[in-house]
Amino acid sequence: MEIDFVAPVTVPDEVHQAGTSEQTGFPSPATHYLESRIDLNRILTKNRDATFFIRIKGDGYREYQILDKDVVIVDRSLPPHPGKLAVVVEDGNFKIQRLVSNLKDREELTLWGMITFIIHDVK
Repeated sequence: MEIDFVAPVTVPDEVHQAGTSEQTGFPSPATHYLESRIDLNRILTKNRDATFFIRIKGDGYREYQILDKDVVIVDRSLPPHPGKLAVVVEDGNFKIQRLVSNLKDREELTLWGMITFIIHDVK
């Protein structure tokens, strides 16, 4: 797996505030539809300090439905969970694997983080 960019989650500088228009006359019938923006950082991350985005190059993980240019969201604070996808370090290389058992049985593997979401590129 090649890693394009790994960075911790950052908080956006600007915050959108829903408001009402300052017009005269009749109010717009759509004013009750005003909503704040969707913050994907808040929805897709539980622990900002331990969450990283990794862009995947190549189709080497097709078996996990992870394709070229997809982004995996990895939380390093989560414990290993059998059956879930994880980023592991094996012989100094990052790899994605589905955890099948306790990692203590496999000394050559080091858990780097648990994959929480996969963002697919729409082609």
